[in-house]
Amino acid sequence: MLTVGDRPFLAWLLREVVRYGVTDVLLLTGHLSGVVQAGLQNLRKWLPRAVTLTISEEPVRAGTGGALFYAREYLHDQFLLLNGDSLFDCDLGPLMTEEPGVLGRIMLRRLADASRYGVVEQSADRVTAFRERPEPGLPGTINGGVYRLDRQVVDRTSAVCSLERDVLPDLARDGLLRGTESDGWFIDIGVPSDLDRAQHEVPRRLARPALFLDRDGVCNVDHGWVGTRERFEWIAGAQAAIRMAHARGWHVFIVTNQAGVARGRYDEADVQALHVWMQDEMLRFGGLIDDVRYCPFHPEAVVPAYRRSSSWRKPAPGMILELMRAWELDPRRCILVGDRETDMAAAAAAGVTGRLFPGGDLAEFVRPILDAIETGWSA
Repeated sequence: MLTVGDRPFLAWLLREVVRYGVTDVLLLTGHLSGVVQAGLQNLRKWLPRAVTLTISEEPVRAGTGGALFYAREYLHDQFLLLNGDSLFDCDLGPLMTEEPGVLGRIMLRRLADASRYGVVEQSADRVTAFRERPEPGLPGTINGGVYRLDRQVVDRTSAVCSLERDVLPDLARDGLLRGTESDGWFIDIGVPSDLDRAQHEVPRRLARPALFLDRDGVCNVDHGWVGTRERFEWIAGAQAAIRMAHARGWHVFIVTNQAGVARGRYDEADVQALHVWMQDEMLRFGGLIDDVRYCPFHPEAVVPAYRRSSSWRKPAPGMILELMRAWELDPRRCILVGDRETDMAAAAAAGVTGRLFPGGDLAEFVRPILDAIETGWSA
């Protein structure tokens, strides 16, 4: 809950997690739990999407494993677990799918000097052992403090125990733990020098650029009134373009007019289900769609409830402006790719750069745009 930049450190951490569609967050607390409880409303105001925040308070100093033991009634069959005092800018995609026969996957980071942490040994992606801290100046692969765990792991905890010393080594010994190494930026605010460094580095690194994509004709082939998964066909290079932008540290947002709702061809539930499917597909493909906005209204709607003008309907900029507000985006670091002049007009009205996609391979179209923008920032 310590302030980093202009908000609690935990707000930065949760902001990154909700990019992956997380809607339920359980905060494991013990010492000074009341400080966390008192700060919940402040946490919520910094998040780009609404999430449910619940507190599980341990009755005694239970250790990191004991905290899970006392939270067991809240846990789903599969859950993410993150340290609250470190931030690892890594792709959480590998943690978002269940793996039969495996009880956990952990994100790992190679450090030139690992002496502040214990180190992890692997065979391929199987975690085989946890070792004590090496001598100062020696490299090593460390536990990044980001996990996907199966609820069965809780059966290996007790009322007072350490996840790192008592539980994870047993999982490794039994061949039930996997690891994914990432070279993403990592900071642990557990010492004063890194807390000081975080004040400037965290806000700077998490001020991500954003790629806005129109949907029909850019992400998918425009067959006309595409409102369901059955009629959806990815455009060539669309998934690769989204994956590329995500890998380079960009947000990716979809902004789409969906007048098919207003015309009665499908309903909002169909659109929402399709967008969730797109996001899940991108996670499996190694990319990420951070958020989606759509406009179901049209002045000539067949369905009366949707018969009106809307500031969200392109060429109006409402969808873009709302995402910029929610995700705290700098318009100078945003670009919209669309296939119609209405997309370009919406981009101009929002104060962001627009690029007209002529068709073909979207990744080949987007790559030089990202290259040019990033080169300009570097200069």
